This record gives sequence, C-alpha cells and structure tokens, in this order.
Amino acid sequence: MKAIVITSPGGPEVLELQEVEEPQINDHEVLIKIEAAGVNRADTLQRRGGHPPPKGIVPYPGLECAGVIEQVGKGVTRWKVGDQVCALLSGGGYAEKVVVLDSQVLPVPPGISLKDAASFPEVACTVWSTVFMMSKLSAGETFLIHGGSSGIGTFAIQIAKFYGIRVFVTAGNEEKLAFCKDLGADVGINYKTEDFVARVKEETGGKGVDVILDSVGGPYFQRNLDSLNYDGRLFLIGTLGGATVQVNLGSLFARRLTVQAAGLRVRTPENKAVIVSEVEKNVWPAIAAGKVKPVIYKHFPLSETAEAHKLLESSQHIGKILLLP
Repeated sequence: MKAIVITSPGGPEVLELQEVEEPQINDHEVLIKIEAAGVNRADTLQRRGGHPPPKGIVPYPGLECAGVIEQVGKGVTRWKVGDQVCALLSGGGYAEKVVVLDSQVLPVPPGISLKDAASFPEVACTVWSTVFMMSKLSAGETFLIHGGSSGIGTFAIQIAKFYGIRVFVTAGNEEKLAFCKDLGADVGINYKTEDFVARVKEETGGKGVDVILDSVGGPYFQRNLDSLNYDGRLFLIGTLGGATVQVNLGSLFARRLTVQAAGLRVRTPENKAVIVSEVEKNVWPAIAAGKVKPVIYKHFPLSETAEAHKLLESSQHIGKILLLP
C-alpha cells in the first residue's frame, strides 16, 4: 500500500508518498481502507521531529480517518467487514489502510458523508475529553476558545452552543470572526487589534469567563489567568507560542483557579476507549441532529500532503483540512 513517509525531520518537503508494507491486525483490531484522513497540528510537530508515535505504532503521521472496514480481529464483536466508520488513531492515517483498536472506532454519524466523517474524531475527542470531561464545562457557563476558526475551534463553538454555553472566540481577522459568529459564537475578538483580557472583562461585567481552551501557551498564560472568573479553569492543549512562562501565582489563589493540560496521542488505549465511548454518547447525537456540522476547508490528494501541511502552517484556513488516498 501507499503511505506518507517522513524521510527526515524538517519542512513539508520531507513528506514522501512511498510504497510500504500493509499492516497486520491483532485480535482486538480492525483494518480500515481509508477514504479520508484529517490533518492536524500534531502531524506537523511529528514531521519536524517532535511528538513521536507511541511504541508499536507505525511511523506514518495521521491521527484520524474515515473509511470501510476490510478485516476484523477474532476478538472484535461490534464491527464487521464492510462497516463505514471513522476512527481516532495513534498514527498511520496518512496511508491507504490503517490498523486500529476496535475501541477507538466510531460509526459514521447519521447524515454525514464517509469523507466528511474523517473531520471529527480528533477534534471531538480532544474537546470533549478536555473542557467537558476534565474542566466540567456546563450549561450557563462562559467559554473562551483561542483560535476559534481552527479545526478544534470550529468544532468547540458548535458543541458548546449545543450544550447551552456562552462562547467567546479569538481569531486573527474579520473573515474568521464572521465565520465563527455564523457557527454560533457570541463574542468575537480580533487578537491582533484588541486586548482579549479587556474585552472578556467588558463582556462579562468584570467577572471573566469560566473556562478557556488554549493552544498558544506561554505568551497567553498570565493573560488567560487574568481573563478567568472565580473558580475558572484554563485548559492547555498546545504551546504554539512557547512552552516557558513566568507567572504570578497569586492570581490562582485569589480566584481559586485551576490549570490543566493534556495531549490525546500519549493517553493509554484504556483511556482513549473511555473518551471515544463518551464522544459517541454525548457528541454524536448533536451531529445527528444537525447541530454540529463538519467544517472542511480543503481536500488534498495524499500525493499533495506537503501542500496540505503548508496550508495548515500558514493558518489561512478555516476548519479542517483532509487528505484523500
């Protein structure tokens, strides 16, 4: 089969489509013939030499896909050959076929095409496992999403609105902010021209928001703390702006703040199984009801993966970028 190989750590040009061995399945795994795969920031980190795949996982990037099951292990009971599914992967999505544990597989949501289903597993599992399962974001609260027009952001806006939450977003231009508003965001903040702390305070009567989802990291850390309400929760899912920071810990005490951080790829299979199950129970009904829609900016053939990475790293896109084998 064909897969994208990282020939050496570096820029998008190191990604090459090559002929590789077809993966073999174990008892509790399924083999999926891939129809589409999502492109994520973590893939660009892997390409540059960071964020390695867990032990025993193929070295090809790709953390989510959708496709048709071609083979099932003898311990698999829920899935059968021919099922249309999407899956949360630990790697290997940039290929024609991939093997994944049966507990990380999801049915294609009703009303969603097989291709479009590839846009959901990584964002749904990331957002649900962080701000909902860990930060306990709930109806009536306020929620700030940094990078509202990203794949994570466009999903987070929709699922938060479905659950009765007031949503704030930051983005870098008016077109992106307008798109976020169309998805349901209540307050849009242009981080290039506005101070998001001041705007959050202004929009919340001086209180601040209850939960923040951030992938910028260092440069935003103190400002995020300053934007939180009493008992507020900051959840970090990335450090795009830098990983080191000097912080005034006094603000954590004064307002009983919580800071949490997590990745998805490094979690245990048992933990991922719980997250996938919770996503199917809590997110899939919102998609089936048409309240959460796929937001896909562009499709690329697998042979043009380097172009897909260039687009992702330019941050000019809105929503998800998909690869088609």
